[in-house]
Amino acid sequence: MAGSAPGGGRPLIITEDPLLLDDLLRLCAAAGAEPHVRHAVPEPGGAAGAGAAGGEAGNAGWECAPLVLVGDDAARRVRGAPRRTGVLLVGRDLDDPRVWQRAVEIGAEEVLRLPDAESRLVDRIADVVEGAGRPALTVGVIGGSGGAGASTLACALAVRAARAGERTILIDGDPLGGGMDVLLGGESAEGLRWPDFVASRGRVGAGALEESLPELHDLRVLSWDRGDRVVVPPAAIRSVVAAARRRGGVVVVDLPRRVDEPVAEVLAQLDLVLMVVPGELRSVAAAGRVAAGVRMVARDVRVVVRGRCPGGLDPESVAGLLGAPLAGEVPVEVGLPGRVAEGEPPGTQAKGALARFCDGFWQRALGPAQGVPA
Repeated sequence: MAGSAPGGGRPLIITEDPLLLDDLLRLCAAAGAEPHVRHAVPEPGGAAGAGAAGGEAGNAGWECAPLVLVGDDAARRVRGAPRRTGVLLVGRDLDDPRVWQRAVEIGAEEVLRLPDAESRLVDRIADVVEGAGRPALTVGVIGGSGGAGASTLACALAVRAARAGERTILIDGDPLGGGMDVLLGGESAEGLRWPDFVASRGRVGAGALEESLPELHDLRVLSWDRGDRVVVPPAAIRSVVAAARRRGGVVVVDLPRRVDEPVAEVLAQLDLVLMVVPGELRSVAAAGRVAAGVRMVARDVRVVVRGRCPGGLDPESVAGLLGAPLAGEVPVEVGLPGRVAEGEPPGTQAKGALARFCDGFWQRALGPAQGVPA
């Protein structure tokens, strides 16, 4: 049996059905793929044997194409081809009970019926084009109370991940927060901002998204512009965040304290939410209300205690009152506001308290299994 097909390259289409071919070409175009097309040819005399199938498929790159789309009309003609992964049987007849038998005969991974499965098929083709691998570790940062320093921590996490060599995208999820590009000193940098993605629907190309965003301090940032728009449709947010995750590496999202429908779309795609809470009782009370909303959607919420107030609560007590695991404590970093005002992003000082916290977090989170230990 043949091994797994290598990633990259052009999908292979095998069909003689002109209508199905038109559909498959359209879906390949939607996914940004330029396929090879071959028509299965029966053997002389009308027999459809293994020789014709193997020869035709082999000439078209059956064993090396990253994905093979076999039209239902051509299934019998490729029965003799070597078994491999990445073969999909595609057709239109929803009521044909023999389709599963044909799928088994050619070793197909899936049976996809159009038009119902168009979205699924576009996703599979786009995964091939983008060389989809392990999705990004996606971390949201939210303030438990006003002025907690969530944006500062989000920026520092992104800066430290990028400096550690991770492909990093920083997403500004708070339209009223002043702009993460400003915090990075790049408000005039060329590239797309959130309002440019208002019309996005369905699948957004991961590579195209990354290349379209401003590059600042070795990371890509999706922020808001200086215009009046503060709302992006939830469907557009879902598509953009999903594209960022498919690119791999690290995605950090700065979240607003309210949990509305657009924010819920982001929370649903996060691996972890870090809630930043100052170590004093009033902030903890406010954070409890924020946490209640976040937990309705997010899978994993942890507490980061920011600084210690005289006579305030210790980090373990803060986490205990909020009923969430403690991710750590970030002491107040002397001189940070002044450095940020001069254009130095948070996290730049490698020996600073903020950078040390972020480096420790990523060392734990980006281990061999790329999981965040409890």
